[in-house]
Amino acid sequence: MGRMLKKLAIIILLTATAGALSGCGYNTMQRLEEAVFKSWGDVESNLQRRADLIPNLVEVVKGYAAHEKETLTAVVDARAKATSVQLSAEDLGNPQAMQQLQAAQGALSSALARLMVVVERYPDLKANQNFLDLQNQLEGTENRINVARQRYNKAVESFNYAIRKFPNSLTNSMLLHLERKEYFKADAAAQQVPTVNFSD
Repeated sequence: MGRMLKKLAIIILLTATAGALSGCGYNTMQRLEEAVFKSWGDVESNLQRRADLIPNLVEVVKGYAAHEKETLTAVVDARAKATSVQLSAEDLGNPQAMQQLQAAQGALSSALARLMVVVERYPDLKANQNFLDLQNQLEGTENRINVARQRYNKAVESFNYAIRKFPNSLTNSMLLHLERKEYFKADAAAQQVPTVNFSD
């Protein structure tokens, strides 16, 4: 009789432990963190695609507007700076690293916007098929970047909430020690509209 009670107690304990573990969020939090990493990979992929298009765009514009050297140099320099800022998976929880990347990407967006304003002065360039193709690819890439950023931020929201809610917060503090991730925010400089000046 005593043996049977012991076995029954062990079975009840194992069942309770399995139930507690399934409700503790251990696997859910890890799955959500992986979703953040995957979403960030999509952002990086699209940022790289934009960076890859820029040299071709600059070369086409240079053929028509070589004397716009200051604007072309600004785009090339902004691209170099933007591609030099890389974030690892650990950096996604680092506000300074994320801010540095956002500032570099914002400066690149601003330089590209100024380049597009310069292009308005050159009707032949605007009609060039290579330029039109590159411009269309760049616009499509900018749209993909925006969608990827939104998906990343949604994944961050789900993950950050998951590690803070009960009982996940206990599991995280005792076992996983996962840290909240930073959202991708627009750089303040990227929100400024480029000045259009056709007086030259």
